[in-house]
Amino acid sequence: MRRRSLLAGAGAAGVAGLTAGVVPGGPAGASAGGSWRAGLAELRAAMAARVGRGDLVGVVYLVAHRGRVHVETIGTTSLGGGRAIDRGTPFRLASLTKPVIAAATMMLVEDGRLALDEPIDRLLPELAGRRVLARVDGPLEQTLPAVRPITVEDLLTFRMGHGLIFEPSFQPPYPVITAADRLQLTLAEPDPRTPHTPDEWIRRFATLPLMYQPGQRWQYNTGSLVLGVLLERAAGRPLAEFLRRRLFGPLGMRHTGFWLPRAEAARLPGLYAANPQTGQLELQPRSTPAEWSRPPAFPSGAAGLASTVDDYFAFGRFLLTGGVHGGRRLLSAESVRRLTTNHLTAQQIADAGPFPLAGHGWGYGMAVSVTPDEVSGPGRYGWDGGYGTTWFNDPHRDLTAIALTQTVDFLFNGAREEFQRLAAAAVEK
Repeated sequence: MRRRSLLAGAGAAGVAGLTAGVVPGGPAGASAGGSWRAGLAELRAAMAARVGRGDLVGVVYLVAHRGRVHVETIGTTSLGGGRAIDRGTPFRLASLTKPVIAAATMMLVEDGRLALDEPIDRLLPELAGRRVLARVDGPLEQTLPAVRPITVEDLLTFRMGHGLIFEPSFQPPYPVITAADRLQLTLAEPDPRTPHTPDEWIRRFATLPLMYQPGQRWQYNTGSLVLGVLLERAAGRPLAEFLRRRLFGPLGMRHTGFWLPRAEAARLPGLYAANPQTGQLELQPRSTPAEWSRPPAFPSGAAGLASTVDDYFAFGRFLLTGGVHGGRRLLSAESVRRLTTNHLTAQQIADAGPFPLAGHGWGYGMAVSVTPDEVSGPGRYGWDGGYGTTWFNDPHRDLTAIALTQTVDFLFNGAREEFQRLAAAAVEK
């Protein structure tokens, strides 16, 4: 599998991504404080070493635990100089967009504008009467009727019957995939962006059959793209405006959006990936500050947001506190439970294959650990972004960890795993 191009293309993939502001919690004792400092020093040394030897260009990360918040910035926004990374540096979130869209969906469910078990046909009539490929690699005209409609929950759990294919290779040239490419749907990579508006995008997508029956198996990415269109119609306003009113405004996420003011977009770090032949990091030509300085035609619910470490921390802690921010309830505890609980069967987890789910479960728009690992026990939730970002909450330890880079290789050169492990270990020393 061509993992480097896969990660950059999916704009998200990775195993359960698993960042900081002051949160409620008592002060730590002197002994615990010393261990915390020692653990954070070990984490900083590890991340600084990776920047020093050229694994990463720059990183900002945050670890928050029981009222203590630690933020570090290391490196620069471009190789060979550039501005120093700082706490306010904006980053392309890529698939860290997915948990945000899922939370926004639950707000509309609580408003009564959507229901988890309702067919999406009511608001997306383009997707009524779905047909399903007889074989995922077969001709587009060889289809069967869908056994049931796609539901809102199918989109959230990525069981709508359509998504990325990772085996035998990433997005192999099956007819259903090449047809989507011709339609310029941008189902895998965030960039180059689709030129279509949400209405035109869903019209074109509706010309394709599903790959599998709704509810049958987990498939990555497409569910969040369709959700973005559904949310616009359910809310009765553009997705960016809805998110600003209901989520970003109340959470104080002033630097998060599908586009940025020109001066802020100019501060985006360069996007880097290693050359497969030389192993050296190289600047990628896509996702430029100029693109980010204007509204996109299609605000992608899968990978379209940019943000800062403190903004994403506000979102992460909002979930960790059960839907409350600043003493105000924005989402019910039951909705947060649904977002952060695994909904897949053991067979669906197995059928998802080794990548990107890697044995984790899936809640709504995010992965959930279902077995103990070197980071935590079961119940940790979060995700990664394919441009080099990761986040997790561990509710059992009141722990949030976020790392933002714009180096694609962060996700597969061991840096992400090292960050997660050391961030978790810092609260245990």
